[in-house]
This record gives sequence, structure tokens and C-alpha cells, in this order.
Amino acid sequence: MSPAGVVFDLGNVLIDWDPAAAVAAGLGSDEARRFLEAADFDFMAWNHLQDAGRRWADGMAEVRRTHPHWVSHAEAYLAHFPTSLAEVPGTIAIVRDLHEAGVPLFGLTNWSDELFPVARERFEVLQLLDDVIVSGAIKAAKPDRRAYEAVAERSGLPLDRLVFVDDKQSNVDAAAALGMDGILFTGAEGLRAALLERGLPA
Repeated sequence: MSPAGVVFDLGNVLIDWDPAAAVAAGLGSDEARRFLEAADFDFMAWNHLQDAGRRWADGMAEVRRTHPHWVSHAEAYLAHFPTSLAEVPGTIAIVRDLHEAGVPLFGLTNWSDELFPVARERFEVLQLLDDVIVSGAIKAAKPDRRAYEAVAERSGLPLDRLVFVDDKQSNVDAAAALGMDGILFTGAEGLRAALLERGLPA
């Protein structure tokens, strides 16, 4: 029996996210690299807290308090955030094929609800999804089980009938532990093949 629907991560699956591009737009590529590779500040962990529902004003206040020498870099990322986004080659065509075949499609993204409207406005592929669960809005970010459970609740489909696509192995593993059929995204060609193997019209 084919899966009842497909759940897509957005960042680096449908929408390319390059934080270095945003920081570089404000301060240059050397400063962007210095910030994102800093030994004393974990950008990804800090950003994850905003993805999980912390307000950006609070996140910036933390940097001012704990790492004042990185404030201008964090501000540059936020100010130029749209610069960090682009389409991932090939995956939009897959979403379009599934949509045209009537397959229920959902997004499950670790994304600040304050910044998500930027993507909603720019990327037409999101209109092909029946619903997008934004971690910042539900205050639970992958691999938190509550994020996956929100998909079942909002879609009305049990997790064991859904295919989940993500570029992070830890997120795929967490989905599989809850009964979802996980696919690690490494490129559009491999994703299309994996969906076809599952009997989906990709």
C-alpha cells in the first residue's frame, strides 16, 4: 500500500538556507565566516531556540548580554535574512508532480514564525502544500516528538502512513522512531527515486 501523504522539511530540501550569505550581505564574507565558525558562539544552537519559539528580540538580547562582540553579526543575519534563501534545484518539480497527482503534501519546518512570512511570500512551492507546520508557531522543533505529532494532528493522517523527507539524519531517525517512513534528502534525483519505490507518482 502506498503512503497516504508526504511531509517535507523545508530548509535545504525545498528552500536553500545559507546564513553566511545574510551575514556577508551586511559585513562581508570574511566576517560571516568568522562568526559562523566561532569557537565561543554556536550560531546553529542559538538560532534553533528561535526556531523553537523564542522571540528574536529575546535572542538578540541574549547576544548583547553574553557575546557583545558578535552583536553586529547577529544583527546582520537578521537584517539580511531574505538573502539567505533560494530554491533547491529539482525538488519543486517533484512537489508539483505529487500535487498534480492529488497526493496530500505537508511541510514540517524548523523555522522562526517571525521570519517564516518571508518564505511564504517568496516561494510559490509552499502554495502546493496542504499545510505547513512551523516549529516556532507550535513551540516545538525537530527532533522533538511534538513536532511530528503536530503533523498527524493537523493532517488527520497517522504517522505510519506518512513519508517524511529531511536533510538531517537526526530528524529522520526521530521520525522513524515514531513510525514514519523516513527519507534522508541528499538531492532531487535520489528523492524522486525513493518516492517512486514507495509507489508515489513522483
